[in-house]
Amino acid sequence: MDIFQIIRLGIESTFDNLNTWVQEINNVLWGWPMLTILLGTHLYLTFRLRFPQKHLFKAIKLSVTKDKGSDGEVSQFAALATSLAGAIGTGNIVGVATAVLLGGPGAVLWCWVTGFLGMATKYSEGLLAIKYRVKRRNGKIAGGPMYVLQRGLNKPVLASIFCIFTLIMSFSGGNFIQGNAISETLKNSYNIDPYLTAGVLTALVGAVIFFGLKGIATVCGKLVPLMAFIYVVGCLVLLCINFEYIGEAIILIFKSAFEPQAIGGGAVGGLMVSLQYGVSRGLLSNESGMGSAPIIAAAAKTRNPVRQALVSSTSTFWDTLVVCTITGIVTVSAMLALGISSSDESSGLIMQDAFRQIPVVGHHLLTVAMFTFAFSTTLGWTYYGERAVEYLIGHRKRRAIHIFRTCWVLSTFIGAIMPLELVWNIGSTAAIFMALPNLLSLIMLTGLIVKETKYYLWEDRLDETSDEEIPSL
Repeated sequence: MDIFQIIRLGIESTFDNLNTWVQEINNVLWGWPMLTILLGTHLYLTFRLRFPQKHLFKAIKLSVTKDKGSDGEVSQFAALATSLAGAIGTGNIVGVATAVLLGGPGAVLWCWVTGFLGMATKYSEGLLAIKYRVKRRNGKIAGGPMYVLQRGLNKPVLASIFCIFTLIMSFSGGNFIQGNAISETLKNSYNIDPYLTAGVLTALVGAVIFFGLKGIATVCGKLVPLMAFIYVVGCLVLLCINFEYIGEAIILIFKSAFEPQAIGGGAVGGLMVSLQYGVSRGLLSNESGMGSAPIIAAAAKTRNPVRQALVSSTSTFWDTLVVCTITGIVTVSAMLALGISSSDESSGLIMQDAFRQIPVVGHHLLTVAMFTFAFSTTLGWTYYGERAVEYLIGHRKRRAIHIFRTCWVLSTFIGAIMPLELVWNIGSTAAIFMALPNLLSLIMLTGLIVKETKYYLWEDRLDETSDEEIPSL
């Protein structure tokens, strides 16, 4: 055994021990208290805002309408695309499949519930992002939960805590998970060495992020529609192939949401386990309540806060109620069709087996989808991490941003060699601590959210331009 093999075995052993420790933490954190807080906030905002989900079609129309003459850096569509780039990632493929394997098919139902109710939370986040955004000395727009906590609630300590965990989440969920998913997919599909994949991915990410927000928004605006189209088409073909199992899959999803039931054997927990994996994977996928999406929403060109709030809510719809729904039904129906047990394979291999049902191109289709999903997510989370650094460092931000970007690019290698379960567990933990300060701000400022919604939406003033100026900082 040479020195490199010894080092690799040592690294793998360290990762295994770390994963065991992080998993124990997650089992505690993702118990009833966190589930109650997250789902409770979704429900509370849904009822207080009179079900903003019913304005979905109006919101979709606004998302593709340019708001000319409005303050901001990027169009509402570009902001939405960047938000979707951060949200629609491997969580929509591997994350949902993992939830099915570990939490049973019922986890898909709780993912749906989280997505539908989470639209109200995403709406609220977008509204507050516009309401409390600021203009930097360099003319750029900055916003997000940290500015809501600072300006709206006068809680700068909580704002800093939010930014710290945003950084942790950006590296774990936005970088490690994505790089790992790409390397594993290419290794399983074409036997490409993960280190080679990491090198190429590092170069691509580095080439884009050094162009800043407009570079990220431009790439995401092109990649997001492409990746969604490729993946959804492939999934629809699979649903046609496994058509006879769709009904059984849907019934199984609803039944196993409340009772212990796996596919083809294996052991899963019942309601608690199904809830834990469905809600946690839903949060990591659609990010409603996490506080990441409003960071980019604050930069959108919009004439009033409610217009951008509606646009922001569509992100959760597309991510969870469309993409995750399709993934969940495809996963369960393919497992039934192929006779795959819940304890047989990893989530990534199950999806590969499913897509191999499509002759000739299926295998390659999933690879392309995984790459574009993961790559765009990495770009989206780069922006979130940069804004967190900017808030924490202040006047030294330029040098700090360069250091962050360098660390970000180099960390792609780490993600490529880390076990997928470990990076998902780290992401789940960071997501909780990132979400809690954000959820607090939403609850405490609900009255303001309702007031703005009443004025612009309920009283039909969506086309009115707000006379509030963006303060300089």
